[in-house]
Amino acid sequence: MTSAAPARRLSAAGFLATLALGLAILFGAPHALDTFGLVQCTGFAALAMFGLSQGFVWGFAGVMCFGQAAFLGLGGYAYAVAVLNMGDSSVPVLLSILVPMLFAGLLGYFMFYGRISDAYIGVITLTVSVILFQLVNATSGSQYRIGVAELGGFNGIPAIPALNAPGHPDEPLDIEGIWYAAMGALVLVYALLRGVLASRLGRVVVAIRENETRAQLIGYDPRLYKLIAFMIAAGVAGLAGCLYANWGGFISPTVFALPMSAQVIIYVLVGGLGTLIGPMLGAVLIQALIIAAGSQSAVDSNLGLGLVLVGFVLLVPQGLVPVARSLGLRLLERRPRRVAKAQDGFATGSAR
Repeated sequence: MTSAAPARRLSAAGFLATLALGLAILFGAPHALDTFGLVQCTGFAALAMFGLSQGFVWGFAGVMCFGQAAFLGLGGYAYAVAVLNMGDSSVPVLLSILVPMLFAGLLGYFMFYGRISDAYIGVITLTVSVILFQLVNATSGSQYRIGVAELGGFNGIPAIPALNAPGHPDEPLDIEGIWYAAMGALVLVYALLRGVLASRLGRVVVAIRENETRAQLIGYDPRLYKLIAFMIAAGVAGLAGCLYANWGGFISPTVFALPMSAQVIIYVLVGGLGTLIGPMLGAVLIQALIIAAGSQSAVDSNLGLGLVLVGFVLLVPQGLVPVARSLGLRLLERRPRRVAKAQDGFATGSAR
């Protein structure tokens, strides 16, 4: 058995287990949780999708985007403005994906085809996020509106209409319906990204991350593939922004702020870079920790959270999922050895 075989088996088993767990949570949570718990889990699902977008573009495409919050905010605002003007949420959901993707396509074209180094890409995306924060933050007043939707400046856009059944704006989803939409979208996006990574596009993207020069020499254009991955991640983040706006019924410029961009990087580091499960797990763990830290008064929540995160990164630098994967591979590799030793012992005993 080759060394790659256990890794492939473990990866396939992890994918199927994640899908099964996601579906179990999707249909089981409404029966196991009260209304408050279900609302919290809806927020976790939206932020897990946000982490998934960062994990894809950073962990597999090798593009360190410090301003992923820009696409989260664009998706949330695109949905809010469109649904307030249209009433029906069907088109606004699509716009929450397309607007960030188009923005990422325009920004990414100048970055990747301008041959800007990876370090500067991180700085540029972070700067764009800050610019968007300042820009939207300065839109206070009734003169700043798009159609009937007032942007509201720092106060944001309140009372955002919830998702509705397609073509039925008079049938908005209730709390349970929003949960099914958020968690169902998370499971679907995870499966789609796994499919992308298993396709030729995904294999080329990963090959470029591993050795860009070699990929270019055999005929692939790294700029194009990085741009495509960048746009896909922006679309996923935009959908997360739509779900985030539905979760609270509110959107404000804080979605563009530095804490959101830093938070999603921590999701990836805690869960594990180079995985899709890791950023989702990291998002849930960090958000649960933030809620727990904010509910007590003995220790400053920000200080306690910072200490826990620093200690975690120092002790488990690879992240939770890669560590678990390494342990699983060791177990799979030891099992054939034990079987082989047992067979050799049986054969020796028979020969005697």
